[in-house]
Amino acid sequence: MNLEALADRAFAPSLENIGQKRIPGAVLGLVTRDGTRAVRVTGSAQIVPATRPMTRDTWFDLASLTKVIFTTTEILKLADKGRIDLDAPLTTIIPDLRQYDVNAAERKMTFRQCLGHQTHLPGVEPIYTYGADPATLRAFVLQREWRPSPPVYSDINFILLGIALERIRGAGIREMVVPDGLSWLPNPAITAATENCTWRGRVMVGEVHDENCYALQGTGHAGLFGTVDGVLDFARGLLDGTGAPESVLHLMRMRIGGDRAHGWELPHPGWSGGDHCSSQTIGHTGFTGTGLWIDFARGFAWTLLTNRVHPSRFTDSGIFALRATTGDIVNAALAG
Repeated sequence: MNLEALADRAFAPSLENIGQKRIPGAVLGLVTRDGTRAVRVTGSAQIVPATRPMTRDTWFDLASLTKVIFTTTEILKLADKGRIDLDAPLTTIIPDLRQYDVNAAERKMTFRQCLGHQTHLPGVEPIYTYGADPATLRAFVLQREWRPSPPVYSDINFILLGIALERIRGAGIREMVVPDGLSWLPNPAITAATENCTWRGRVMVGEVHDENCYALQGTGHAGLFGTVDGVLDFARGLLDGTGAPESVLHLMRMRIGGDRAHGWELPHPGWSGGDHCSSQTIGHTGFTGTGLWIDFARGFAWTLLTNRVHPSRFTDSGIFALRATTGDIVNAALAG
């Protein structure tokens, strides 16, 4: 397989999308198990209030890729070391969760259920509107009686997992070390802009786009930034086994319920990774316009990083079709 030629073909939809002014810029990265990689870059890292070009070194707000690149990996590694029992309730690490009601449903939720989005928690809640102090907002998350609902993909699951990590490590999320190419606080001068936020009154550059993560000053569901090579380094580490033990890699691919594994999403019709992934593929996307897909059977991974919410989330960026089309091109080459 000619990786450079594949990169050109897979990047064509992004070039078209940017030419139509649907998104400002994009970076595509491909990597194989042996470390061979190809990267394509186009467009602008920022267009409001000034214009900056996108480069290979541009940092991206990875949004919900934080859930899988950081939080899932850390929780599963702790489980592998015996520090966490995935089938134990969160209260084994967060004993004050719903502390005023010993029969509360939240006190029965397990780590595995949170990783697989199999809880009764809502998809999202405007936590940032309940106050400005991060410690008080954490207490709000822990003590709120969440309305029962069928399981959905929920940021709250990973906010709780992040709090568990903070309790175990005795440090805030943003104090935790991440590999080169990943960061909690990137250099704004070389970071892709996200939204012109009405709440914060400015274009967000080098500050987390997610309002809840911003208010909580670091969470398990968002807040990680990365360059294309930082994301590819992480993916390659999973492919070649240097980034996590085999037992952790197994859990990342093990179905918990529906289309969910531990943290990661699995292939299904209409999936972001395209319709022709191998059954050993995992992937995830981020609200800001990011995504990562890792095919263990074929020893290949790809990431598409965009700033599609810049300067506003309220536009038709075409990101859903763009991801799937890119994945179909990649998968056609891998299958051939």
